[in-house]
Amino acid sequence: MRPLADDPARFVDDAVEGFVDLYADQVRRVPGGVVRAVPAPRSQVAVVVGGGSGHYPAFYGVVGPGYAHGAVVGNVFTSPSTADVVSVGASAAGDAGVVLLTGNYAGDVMNFTLGRDELRERGIACEYLVVTDDVASASVDEVHRRRGIAGDHVVFKVAGAAAAEGASFDEVVAAARHANDRTRTLGVAFDGCTLPGAEQPLFTVPEGTVGLGVGIHGEPGIGEMPACTASELAALLVERLLSEKPADAGPRVGVVLNGLGRTKYEELFVLWRAVRPLLDAAGLQAVQPDVGELVTSLDMSGCSLTLVWLDEDLERWWCAPAHTPAYRRGQVGAVAAPVTDAPGTDAPGTEAADAAQPSDSTSAGSSDGDAAGSAARVVDATDAAEAPVVVATLAQVHAVLTDLETELGRLDAVAGDGDHGRGMLRGSTAAAAAAAAAADAGHGAVACLRDAGRAWADQAGGTSGVLWGAGIGAVAHALAARPVTDPSARAATAVRAGVAAVVALGGAQPGDKTMVDAAEPFAAALEQAAAAGQAPAAAWDTALEAARTAAQATADLRPRLGRARPLAERSVGTPDPGAVSFTAIAAAVRSTVVPEGEETP
Repeated sequence: MRPLADDPARFVDDAVEGFVDLYADQVRRVPGGVVRAVPAPRSQVAVVVGGGSGHYPAFYGVVGPGYAHGAVVGNVFTSPSTADVVSVGASAAGDAGVVLLTGNYAGDVMNFTLGRDELRERGIACEYLVVTDDVASASVDEVHRRRGIAGDHVVFKVAGAAAAEGASFDEVVAAARHANDRTRTLGVAFDGCTLPGAEQPLFTVPEGTVGLGVGIHGEPGIGEMPACTASELAALLVERLLSEKPADAGPRVGVVLNGLGRTKYEELFVLWRAVRPLLDAAGLQAVQPDVGELVTSLDMSGCSLTLVWLDEDLERWWCAPAHTPAYRRGQVGAVAAPVTDAPGTDAPGTEAADAAQPSDSTSAGSSDGDAAGSAARVVDATDAAEAPVVVATLAQVHAVLTDLETELGRLDAVAGDGDHGRGMLRGSTAAAAAAAAAADAGHGAVACLRDAGRAWADQAGGTSGVLWGAGIGAVAHALAARPVTDPSARAATAVRAGVAAVVALGGAQPGDKTMVDAAEPFAAALEQAAAAGQAPAAAWDTALEAARTAAQATADLRPRLGRARPLAERSVGTPDPGAVSFTAIAAAVRSTVVPEGEETP
């Protein structure tokens, strides 16, 4: 069944627009997400949650007193951009600082970490923590690698309650960390979910089986087991979670029985009827259990069970009142009227529009002596002449990724969430438009690339978005320095800078089954060809062949990073979508920068 939508590309924008209209007395929209319509006291620590869409009521449905102060909203199953994190964080912040919280996913970790750093540079106390409750995604020896799934609800709720209680910045951080340490979740799927605009679900569960250990981004489980009754499923879930009971845990537990989107309340009630006596038999006392849809995965058929072992503080925060559009507990007291002219209430798109304004190789306000970052930089003749080449190249990249969108999504859906093609298309669309705008304003090639990199990161979001944004920005920086005049060597230097930026930010190495597996051989081959004196066209062709070979070879690898890692075996036999898209982009650059029969860039 296809999700209801007008334009699948605008699904999230349209959903948030409808949501904010419905709950205008409780939330208001800001660039990148939503914040409370009635701001909390400025002395209160702000808790900002977020991640991709498709999980309602997580994340924007839980903004309100006793819970979150704001939510950063990414595209479906895609991390928000760094710019979105900064926008929402700054809008929600008072005087006591901001605590950012997400699940443990590579794109979220990169963008929220960069957002944290930028908020700190603005003078806002900020910390960022991830939730790691999914017992299926890594062993007890690698808890730091576990995903955050329905345990998000527990950790977010505890942090919001601690903040509402008047806890200090450090105390709210400690509360969130403590809740995460004592929270465990296991999920199962009966059928996959379908992205807006897609004809088929991201995965299917074979007849007569249940997917065990599913995440919340449309990825299949880590294994399968025979279909079972509610009582049999309850026994499996409870037994697995009890096996990780903290050594010092008491008998009182918070419980979340969570529907993933298509498993509805009556079914969950049946399952709860089987779970409750198992908890009783284990000597556990369920404290204010939540049964319903808390952290969904679009229309996935499935559910998860979460236990958080409570102590005195955690129980107080778990039981504390909350009043949000999608989640309510107790009474939070009188609620003031919405404030429409609070600080940071710019109309949606204002900050993004400001950020998109081109400047000569801008990273506005750069103070490190970077020629590419100086607003006073003079556009020389070569830089000006190369601007149309950059615009044409990015237009070709966009065209190539448009054609590849479906195939890249198919590759990504094997062990991931299937959004790579759509994310790359969003990024390249924004980058091509930003470069064209910069060129039309009279800026040079370096400025075009800088603006393109920023636009790619801001509009694509996710892991690939932030990585391509960083890579393109680093290429611009290298080209601005103009350390060499030989065109082959200059190209090699710029490419190496871009790849180095991707590696530094993402942490991937060759063999991890990421875009680096194609990017590193490409950069190395280009450097070797340039050192051997090959002309630009020949050097690029040599490097492109190395990238193609390496991208195909990723089919034999098992992912060691990112969302596909828990499903490593499933990905064997399928090349990495990031490596494939890198190679396609390199080929697109070849066709415009060094066309057939030409020997100069």
